[in-house]
Amino acid sequence: MADKGEKCQGNSVLHGKYELGRILGHGTFAKVYHARNVKTGKSVAMKVVGKEKVTRVGMTEQVKREISVMKMVEHPNIVELIEVMASKTKVYFAMEYLRGGELFSKIAKGRLKEDAARSYFQQLISAVDFCHSRGVYHRDLKPENLLLDEEGNLKVTDFGLSAFSDHLRQDGLLHTTCGTPAYVAPEVIGKRGYDGAKADIWSCGVILFVLLAGFLPFQDDNLVAMYKKIYRGDFKCPPWFSPESRRLITRLLDPNPSTRITASKIMESSWFKRSIPKSITIREDERSIPESTTVREDEILKSDDVCIKGKETETLNAFHIISLSEGFDLSPLFEEKKREEKEELRFATTRPASSVVSRLEEVAAKAAGKFSVKKSGDDSSVRLQREENGRKGKLAITAEIFAVAPSFLVVEVRKSGGDTLEYNQFCSKELRPALKDIVYWTSPAVEN
Repeated sequence: MADKGEKCQGNSVLHGKYELGRILGHGTFAKVYHARNVKTGKSVAMKVVGKEKVTRVGMTEQVKREISVMKMVEHPNIVELIEVMASKTKVYFAMEYLRGGELFSKIAKGRLKEDAARSYFQQLISAVDFCHSRGVYHRDLKPENLLLDEEGNLKVTDFGLSAFSDHLRQDGLLHTTCGTPAYVAPEVIGKRGYDGAKADIWSCGVILFVLLAGFLPFQDDNLVAMYKKIYRGDFKCPPWFSPESRRLITRLLDPNPSTRITASKIMESSWFKRSIPKSITIREDERSIPESTTVREDEILKSDDVCIKGKETETLNAFHIISLSEGFDLSPLFEEKKREEKEELRFATTRPASSVVSRLEEVAAKAAGKFSVKKSGDDSSVRLQREENGRKGKLAITAEIFAVAPSFLVVEVRKSGGDTLEYNQFCSKELRPALKDIVYWTSPAVEN
């Protein structure tokens, strides 16, 4: 049975305190409603997360972490968490309601003037530097996660992929790959560990570029090509960029994290310091939410009918996000629902190319119907061809192996001959099961 809040009617009052109204937006795991405090009349944004879905996809720790982060960071340029409540089936985040929408909507209309871009970037760096001073790393900075209030002030939101400094391993680095593809730092792709602060700075650099240019610095229809550009730091500034902004962006998008500019150096740069608004201040006090109006993050996901155990596995990373993004579908090989119109599939692995080639040879040897195998001398491609004719000749499959970064490969599998239906059946029954243990990511089940 749905909670009252799901009805979204004017007379639905949540916990006797908030009247839920229209839906403002929704994602894979949460919905956001406009709500009103019935006592004060103040508007809030109410994020509603279903416990069962969170549990099913292994995101329990992620939700708890988001609550912990938002409770400890209070800053003029960070969306305020007012309180957290829970029912038997839902978790409710009552957050500051912002009427200005996403910064993304402004960029969608075209590039911004330099002064406007600078103002937003100054507020972004102020918020990000504050988070870093608290040992918090956002890890998914992008224009869609930057909101505006009615006065046009920037507010950072969505700390669902954030990490604390106590998540660092013994090498002092983070190791969970997460973020949004076009904004993710090259060292995050590399899967060798990364400094959360430096990765956030890279994302800020991409955001600044987008504000000034109106388009992304790293973009390509081919995902592998895009990742190679990111890994090399291969981009060009448009001619209308001022020399100062060009120099700053070059230092922000330095593919070497050890030489990439830091937040403190950004704030010392001449371009940044020009016309700093008075609103950029850092409040040193941490948020304190009365226990009477909230629940502890380790209790919100407990109820009589749901028993949750924390997981140490990586749950929602960059590649899951890619797989859910139209145009970046990386994992149809591993989706339960076949997409018969697709003739090109991709997956990632941290195994060496020789292991991928060997596995494909094994698939060919065990598959129904005899397959011949031709491979390149450098293990960069493999061609499998069925010896018997099918509906449209002999089924032929080509796998190309790309080294996006050290110890990180992307494999593109495509039909190069024969019938599409036979190809899809081969992928579903033969290829997918055989590759499952070497694939780095899979796509979580997505429900509408």
